[in-house]
Amino acid sequence: MNFDERASRIIDILMSSFLPILKAGLEFTVPLAIISFSLGLILALLTALARISNFKPLVSLAKFYVWIIRGTPLIVQLFIIFYGLPAAGVTLNALTAGIIGFTLSVGAYNSEVIRAAIISIPQGQWEAAYSIGMTYKQALRRVIIPQATRVSIPPLANSFISLVKDTSLAATITVTEMFMIAQRITAATYEPLWLYIETAFIYLMFCSVLSVFQNRLEKRLGRYTTR
Repeated sequence: MNFDERASRIIDILMSSFLPILKAGLEFTVPLAIISFSLGLILALLTALARISNFKPLVSLAKFYVWIIRGTPLIVQLFIIFYGLPAAGVTLNALTAGIIGFTLSVGAYNSEVIRAAIISIPQGQWEAAYSIGMTYKQALRRVIIPQATRVSIPPLANSFISLVKDTSLAATITVTEMFMIAQRITAATYEPLWLYIETAFIYLMFCSVLSVFQNRLEKRLGRYTTR
């Protein structure tokens, strides 16, 4: 096969594979990231609140959860959930296992982001809320969390962008997201270099769009920040 034939073959493969890979991204990668991140944020908030509470057993439980998740590789956690749990009689489909794994990861890492944002709010804000008769829960909901949200948006947005890329690990538990589709096409065409570059480009497209939204959101929230 001469150079022109080789180049023509590669172009044909890339053109025919682009839409299937992109479709897998829209059908599996993006929904998997959105669902996992949304559930993970709820878990992160609950964990952060547990960490700053005065109830020691709850604090210890939250610390243990964060320690376990942050101290073990995400791919190992996914394998335990999808391949390991059936040995204990718990069988999950690949997508559900992926959502659980990514949710636990997002919850642990972002709980530290939220906790740091909450404790960064000056103590005077708590005292001001108490001075007008608010309870702890009211002060937290009406005064502290709204301010902490603005502080935590940039790192949380970065976490979401990282999660979009991390969903490629779901291919290891048979979720048919972008990377798995690329692997299947590669196995049929024997063109790993160009197909994986194409897949990386599609991930880059997704993350670039998210970065634009992140910058706009930060600018919008920045209008309410006193400089």
